[in-house]
Amino acid sequence: MPANVSPEYATAEKEYLQANSLEDKIEKLKKMISFAPSHKGGENLRAQLKSRLKRFRTELESEKKKKGSSGKKGIRKHEMQASIIGLTNSGKSTLLSLLTNQETEIADYRFTTKEPVLGTLKHKGCDIHLIEIPAFESEFYDKGVVNISDTVILLIDDLEQITEIIEDLDKAIGKKIIVLNKIDRLSENKKRKIRETLKSKYRKYGFALISCFTQEGIEELKEKIFKSFDKIRIYTKEPGKELDKEKDKPMILEPESTVKDVAEKILKGFSKQVREARITGPSGKFPEQKVGIKHKVEDLDIVEFKTK
Repeated sequence: MPANVSPEYATAEKEYLQANSLEDKIEKLKKMISFAPSHKGGENLRAQLKSRLKRFRTELESEKKKKGSSGKKGIRKHEMQASIIGLTNSGKSTLLSLLTNQETEIADYRFTTKEPVLGTLKHKGCDIHLIEIPAFESEFYDKGVVNISDTVILLIDDLEQITEIIEDLDKAIGKKIIVLNKIDRLSENKKRKIRETLKSKYRKYGFALISCFTQEGIEELKEKIFKSFDKIRIYTKEPGKELDKEKDKPMILEPESTVKDVAEKILKGFSKQVREARITGPSGKFPEQKVGIKHKVEDLDIVEFKTK
């Protein structure tokens, strides 16, 4: 955080870091600019913020043009994004509802979902964006969204469905989790055999057995989805202030990230302003350990900065 800023600016900056949509980021950025220091030393900061605001507005305008030209609902890529795919009536809408509390249309007839449906899974301080993709065999199936998702959840109710779907995922970059639904209809012996089959034939994929009806396995699935992203969570706080993990959301970073990466995610160029950094957490030897800018952070570290 820049030196000599007001509490109002600090609050606005925290709201900006927690913003998800481009529209929300623009509004929070405008608020930051209004509370940015007006003295000469704050000129660079104000210039950086205004430049970023201009870039975001250009991106938003570009997105609106694309939506208008294609007629399709635009989906912005998020830091942690997973697609739910499967054949019609496999339980995709019900699963999305269970994972995210998202109200979705659920029916017995074919192809209920005609466009991607979005929801947010809140797990261990993170917002994981889930997208229910229209049925795999329908004309509404959106392969483009699936291909760029960080994780792809293959929801099936029969093992024979796996081959048909997985052959179409050759360009999907994300990790795959095979999820067998409707296990409330199966005996324990049958479930055991299915687990063994998945372990032997699909060992490179994750898998889970669930029932959307009884909700068996849902909490285990949430954890598997979370771990599939292979990210670390880093909290930041102001020196002398307490961190509230119930309210303060962590930054999402790649493993092997450094203190410099944390600083740069707060604000581009901010690492050059850091005079001192302290770590409390798994990567530190003791609370509030003073560390250098190249120090590697670990999951659930708490970082605080003092600026020049």
